[in-house]
Amino acid sequence: MILETIHSPADVKGLEKEQLPRLCQELREFLIENVSRTGGHLASNLGAVELTVAIHRVFDTSRDRLVFDVGHQCYVHKALTGRRELFATLRQFGGLSGFPKPYESVHDAFIAGHASNSVSVALGMARARTLRHEDYSVLALIGDGALTGGLAYEGLNNAGASGEPLVVILNDNGMSINPNVGAMPGHLARLRSKPAYYHFKKWYRSLFGKQPEKNRLYRFNHKVKTSLKKTLWPGSTLFEDMGFTYLGPIDGHDLPRLCDMLQWARDLNCPVVVHVNTVKGKGYSFAEKDPGKFHGVNPFDPVTGLLKKPSGESFSSVFGKALADCAAEDPRVCAITAAMADGTGLSGFAREFPDRFFDVAIAEGHGVSMAAGLASQGMLPVFAVYSTFLQRGYDQLIHDVALEHLHVVLGVDRAGLVGADGETHHGCFDALFLSTIPGFTVLCPSSFAELRHMLRQALFELDGPVAVRYPRGGEGTFRGDTADQPMACLRQGSDVTLLGYGMGVDPLLAAAELLAEKGISAEVLKLNRISPLDGETLAAVGRTDTLLVAEDVFGAGCVGQRVAAILAAAGRAPRHLILQNLGKTFAPAGSVAELEHSFGLDAAGIAEAVEKGRKHEQ
Repeated sequence: MILETIHSPADVKGLEKEQLPRLCQELREFLIENVSRTGGHLASNLGAVELTVAIHRVFDTSRDRLVFDVGHQCYVHKALTGRRELFATLRQFGGLSGFPKPYESVHDAFIAGHASNSVSVALGMARARTLRHEDYSVLALIGDGALTGGLAYEGLNNAGASGEPLVVILNDNGMSINPNVGAMPGHLARLRSKPAYYHFKKWYRSLFGKQPEKNRLYRFNHKVKTSLKKTLWPGSTLFEDMGFTYLGPIDGHDLPRLCDMLQWARDLNCPVVVHVNTVKGKGYSFAEKDPGKFHGVNPFDPVTGLLKKPSGESFSSVFGKALADCAAEDPRVCAITAAMADGTGLSGFAREFPDRFFDVAIAEGHGVSMAAGLASQGMLPVFAVYSTFLQRGYDQLIHDVALEHLHVVLGVDRAGLVGADGETHHGCFDALFLSTIPGFTVLCPSSFAELRHMLRQALFELDGPVAVRYPRGGEGTFRGDTADQPMACLRQGSDVTLLGYGMGVDPLLAAAELLAEKGISAEVLKLNRISPLDGETLAAVGRTDTLLVAEDVFGAGCVGQRVAAILAAAGRAPRHLILQNLGKTFAPAGSVAELEHSFGLDAAGIAEAVEKGRKHEQ
């Protein structure tokens, strides 16, 4: 096999052109085989095979800087840069990350887990190159989906005006910026992607010296050409009006033409956009037919394409159904998603109430502000969003929602540790930053019943901004409903108090059992509302001399710190306080169980922390 001979990009460059189609076929087979075992992002990587091979034929990513946007299309890049044999550990604890990570390889220029930032990062790299008088190419590989985020246009606007040489590769696998219809656009696309055209244009520019823009004849001809192109080929003008040279669109699966296009883009020595059309899921019929289903997948059967989905409902699906029930009762209820209708459980809502369902694409800040506008006019907007992506809307949460005390409801999905996607996707900040915003109520269900109950509270009983935060996946051992209380006692005890919220109560209850076996009586308290917190809510805390607060968030500003401060101010500080959390460490990829164990957040870790604390006191 050709792929087995590839240990670095130098080996890709050393292949004969006739070998490249076979390499691409083997890469697709490799992706299907490995992702079917580990899960991961499949369709996006299948669509980027030829494009990635072309990048490594033309550029040297050990020196040239390749910045991915989102990064879920980096698997081929990793396989070609010495990490092929690590794919059995993809997205596993201690294994190969599913996103670019500079600590893994010199070929990974920048971390990439969120969207729309690649052009901004690439421009910073290009400017550093110029300031340091160095010589290397800078590329930003951005998908058309990421162009729905406003940050992408901030970067494009500044990069085009900068004049800095950099190449922006637009991997368009489904959404064109402007539809291209008719025979003339197709003819121009073919003409513009031929090497003869590139060579002619370079020769023509060279006739007028190093700065042809200063020549009056060149400027006149350029204006005539631009006017004609705007009439016949409107799709290219968005980028060219920003200051880019626009190349394409080109078939992203035509490897020879891709290589020619990228070589010319590099040699132009100016800001360039290379528009590439690809097919998401290319080469695997199941993924081509349903690329959304095979975007991010659990392990599956590669022969039948059947996904091995976890059985039963999830917090996301229960949330979506409960929201649809609320919408059936009240015509003011609206749902908002940021390109995550399936992931947040809103697909059913979208079908049932299409007029009240809004997908704002990858634009979380816009989603928050639009929700504020809806609320200001008497609607009941619910923005369902992954915790890690809500971080992008922090300014809007303060300025557009909290200052006016608007009744906006957030369904904060994937709160806490989420597993295999790793550092960029864990929801370990929302509990901290939402609690800092005045007027925000933050509810934390621990069961499906509590999620349904708290969503109704958020919509119909509370006022002002409300967030309901819940984890990825299904229920744990606690299946009760204590949502009517700001805090509930789940187990009586006299020696130690274990305090938590959300899914964190399961290991607390299990830890109490372990401690009981050693003669330590532990009470378990569950916070249903982590903001606002006050002395009345915490009236039951402080009856024992030891308090342990466990939470899968970072330490600074955590609930445990706020609880301790309130108790201290009331003169009821526990003799011994144990804060069990992530501290200042970003959690890596791995199963939730593995991560909880590594941070001492499982039952054994919590029980051990209590025993150590009590021995220290003695």
